[in-house]
Amino acid sequence: MSGLLHHLRRLRRMHLLLLVPVLACLALGVVFIYSACFISEDQPVKTLYQKQMLWIAVGAVLHTLAALYDYHRLGRRGWLLYAASILLLALVLVFGPRIYGARRWLFVPGTRTGVQPSEFAKLATIVLAARLLSRPDVDVTRFRTFAWVLGLTAFPLLLVMKQPDLGTAIVFMPPVLLMMYVAGVPGRYVGGLVAAGLLAVSSIVAAIAVPEMLNLDDATRGRIERVLPLTDYQRERIMVLLWPDRDPLGAGWNKNQSLIAIGSGGLRGKGYLRGTQNILGFLPRSVAPTDFVYSVIAEETGFVGSAAILLLFGLLSAFGLHIAVSTPDRLGRLLCVGIVAMIVCHVWVNIAMTVGLVPVVGLPLPLLSYGGSFMMTVLGALGILQSVYIRSPQRFAG
Repeated sequence: MSGLLHHLRRLRRMHLLLLVPVLACLALGVVFIYSACFISEDQPVKTLYQKQMLWIAVGAVLHTLAALYDYHRLGRRGWLLYAASILLLALVLVFGPRIYGARRWLFVPGTRTGVQPSEFAKLATIVLAARLLSRPDVDVTRFRTFAWVLGLTAFPLLLVMKQPDLGTAIVFMPPVLLMMYVAGVPGRYVGGLVAAGLLAVSSIVAAIAVPEMLNLDDATRGRIERVLPLTDYQRERIMVLLWPDRDPLGAGWNKNQSLIAIGSGGLRGKGYLRGTQNILGFLPRSVAPTDFVYSVIAEETGFVGSAAILLLFGLLSAFGLHIAVSTPDRLGRLLCVGIVAMIVCHVWVNIAMTVGLVPVVGLPLPLLSYGGSFMMTVLGALGILQSVYIRSPQRFAG
């Protein structure tokens, strides 16, 4: 009993300022998921906002347990977490039901409750990378170390691409690259990989755009499309980004309605439950509570509310990086950097997607979008940040 109380007392050392943007985002998420499901006073609202509160409760438990658990012990179990995530990703490809042409979920037998293993795999990869890059017997300046960590990251990434889930896959690499740079991996290795990635993306976009601009025949286009690592709908979303007037009633619908919703919000918005793009269903209810919840917020609260959301994420990132800088422990520092980078990637891609800067890739907004697996992953990851902060020497000295 005394041991349990000793562990619970550690919670008093938590980074309280970090909790402020987290709790604010969680509360706003429930409020605007309700709005995204709202039609009229005469019709019942879908229970997604109630389910979201349940996921938040489960995530809060995971957050607390992660904060109490010594992150050094977590790092030593990095291989176990990684292996478990790889096994789950493999099971998805074999047993996962095909939903909208993709296999991304595992469902509990006899229930409609499902989990998305790719979300857990992102965090497991970060934990393992932090463990490997922080080991004193590992020389991070050697190319062998760079290639080893890169390969371990690429394996789950390719499994997620196989589902296919391009949105989740693109979040795997940036956090690990930043962790390698912070750990001391030579900049020429990291920079070379970033340059290669940008070249690959540019080549894919060019391979899609040039045949359209040159008006090549269907046979030539077909030969080009067959060598691209994209599905038909992924290729079409890139086309819609390049040519906004293309397929406005199909592939371009969500993007166009999101732009209308955000633009019509103006400075202060139309008011809560008064966003016409949302309430009238022009912004589809299948995506408004999830990938496009930022569009709902922007329409109803305008630029002021949209900027407030960015400020909250800015504070969350700043406090997370403060923890990274303040801890002298390399493992803790790398865990913090990887987790903050993962969250920032999600925020940037999601918001860029809603305002038409990148193709629609189906990536949720942390703490705000509806979803159980992602909510538990993010809150668990934030609990790891708290674990690092609680156990920093400065905290014990105080």
